[in-house]
Amino acid sequence: MTVDDPAPATIENLLEIMAQLRTPGAGCPWDLQQNFHTIAPYTLEEAYEVVDAIEQGDKDALKEELGDLLFQVVYHAQMAHEAGWFDFGAVVAGICEKMIRRHPHVFGEEIIETAEAQTTAWEIHKDREKGERSSALEGVPLALPALTRADKLQKKASRVGFDWPSIHGVSDKVEEELDELREEIHSNAGAEALMDEAGDLLFAAVNLVRHTGTDPEAALRQANRKFSRRFRMVEQLSEAAGKTVTETDLDTLDLYWDEAKALEAAGHKSVNVTETA
Repeated sequence: MTVDDPAPATIENLLEIMAQLRTPGAGCPWDLQQNFHTIAPYTLEEAYEVVDAIEQGDKDALKEELGDLLFQVVYHAQMAHEAGWFDFGAVVAGICEKMIRRHPHVFGEEIIETAEAQTTAWEIHKDREKGERSSALEGVPLALPALTRADKLQKKASRVGFDWPSIHGVSDKVEEELDELREEIHSNAGAEALMDEAGDLLFAAVNLVRHTGTDPEAALRQANRKFSRRFRMVEQLSEAAGKTVTETDLDTLDLYWDEAKALEAAGHKSVNVTETA
């Protein structure tokens, strides 16, 4: 395959490209140096870029990012093939078999009528496949982002009955953890004590968000985007006044922040500097 060939359009083409990249003496020096550990961060990055494209509503970016993520799967499968473990075909066969096995209401005679019931059934199937577990919390990867892992740990505990009976108790727990963190701050506690209490507060906050039926990771990503968007508008307002943000006093920055919120509510994504000046 060369750069003059027509654009590949099948998974076989992609597998051929990956194999060529990893061919000693004829492949890419960078690709030949990689292993599972060095490629793993790129796999995570591509997964997050898929999520970002979805949340931005960018269909062209989504198409591209899905391709990048697929390439990561092909990359790992190629390295596994080289190690004599399995190949891409085995990966496909495994996921096909799993999807059929875990959807007996679609491919069998079982009846499941709601998404909630399917979520429960899915976990039951997983537990059955994994065999006896030493803890109800098993199966939550350590490599997950801390916010997501907290959410999944709480859901695991909830399935065996370890959960607040109502959201009000969780809300009170957040207040309790916030008070404990305040006490440590006021007592000039050391870094370890502050980290411990801050962690408890964040864990309780995740629990509260979970009880609202909201994904905490998605909620925080949305908050991050909102802060970034509004702060850029504050920067633009400062520039329109002939100053940088660092040259603007905090009271004025607070006013700009309120103005940014008002502009955003009115449907503005940025500030027209010439009109604002």
